[in-house]
Formats: sequence, C-alpha cells, structure tokens
Amino acid sequence: MKTVSARARELTEGRVPFVHARVVRAQAPASARPGDEAIVYGDGTIDGFVGGVCAEGSVRTAALDALHGGGPLLLRVLPEGEPEFPPAPGAQVVVNHCLSGGALEIFLEPVLPPPLIEVVGGTPIAEAFIALADVLGYATARSLPDGPPAEQTVAVVVAGQGRGDAEALRAALDADVPYIALVASRRRSAALIEELGLAEGESARIHTPAGLDIGARTAPEIALSILAEVVSAVRRTPQPMTVRGD
Repeated sequence: MKTVSARARELTEGRVPFVHARVVRAQAPASARPGDEAIVYGDGTIDGFVGGVCAEGSVRTAALDALHGGGPLLLRVLPEGEPEFPPAPGAQVVVNHCLSGGALEIFLEPVLPPPLIEVVGGTPIAEAFIALADVLGYATARSLPDGPPAEQTVAVVVAGQGRGDAEALRAALDADVPYIALVASRRRSAALIEELGLAEGESARIHTPAGLDIGARTAPEIALSILAEVVSAVRRTPQPMTVRGD
C-alpha cells in the first residue's frame, strides 16, 4: 500500500483537493498514536488511520468543513465525561459518546491546488505574465489556440497578437471560463469580436484591453496589470473542486 505521504504527493500533482489529517497528541487508551495520519477526500473517504470508527466520523465532518473554506484546524476528540486537554486557541472540541477512552488532538490541513491560468501565445507579455504568476503561486499552463481549457481553469489570457486569438476566445467562452482576457488594442479587439459574431453577453465576458489601467507601457508592466485583474476576478469567484480522483 502507498504511504499517506506518497498519496498526498500524487494528489497534489494531480490537482485534487484533500485534507491531510495528523494525530499530534493522544491520551491512552486511544487507539491512534502521535504521528498517525490519513487523507480525507472531498467525498468523505478516508485513507489512513487517525482513530477508530467514532473518531473517524468526527474527523470526516471537521475535515470537509475545513476543505470547503474553514481552513486549518486542530480537532480535539474527547470521550464523554473525561477531563479535557488544556485549552488551545483555534481548536475545535467534539465529544464522542462511543469513544472507549482516551483523547486525541488531530491537526487537519486542507491542501488545495493553486488556481490554474492558461496562457495563449509566446509574446513578451505572455512570458512576463507567466513569470509574475509563478511568483504569486498561481499555476500556469500553455494552451493551444484551438484546444479546450482544462476543467479547473479559472482564467485564460489570450496574448497571441493575432495568432490563434479567435480560436482561443471561442474555446474559453464555450468552456465557461470565469475570466477571459484579450491582449489587443480597442480597435483590433472590436474587429475580432465582430469577426466571431459574438452576442452582447459573450463579448461582455472578454476583458479587453486586458488589465487594469495603471499606465502600463512595457511588457512586464502590462503583464502586471493583467495579473492584478486576474487576482481580483479569482478572489471573487468560488474555486471549482474535484472530488476524489483515483
């Protein structure tokens, strides 16, 4: 069987959200021991060991809350009628009526993939954008103009300077990507939108000229203005989540 750490690496590389649960403290006669760990998937499935059936139920509930926006959490699982651990800030306490004895402290750490941005084009602006996005921890991928964006793509930046721009915009619109940017002048973008025959609702989804108006002139400055607009859009859009993918 794969270790929890190895499975966690696989899931991270595959952009699958999960919660890494680690037992950090235990009082006898709890069945789990410090260092025991497990992965909790988005569907509630648990791989690994962090306690018996009753403890697992509490871990599952708390982990799913953490995965859906709750953030890291120290879960304290206590048997009914037993003395509590000393107070700890940021801890959540649950009482397990069927716990045979002992107590557990389990740290729950959500592991979420960084937002994925697809970039079309190999222009200086595209290169600068990828470099800046990497600094901020975003995942980027080169996209073929006529290829559909990946399922978890939150933004598509079209910077081909006329090379495959129309195909890339059509693919991003069809995939319902939350943020679509076109690097082009107002005149060229208007002509391209007319060429595509876009309805008013579709054309309104394309941010062009791309980026916030910060007086950008150089390729890195333009890339910075686009990335700032992407960050604003991403932070206002719920992130897609892939449930367990084996």
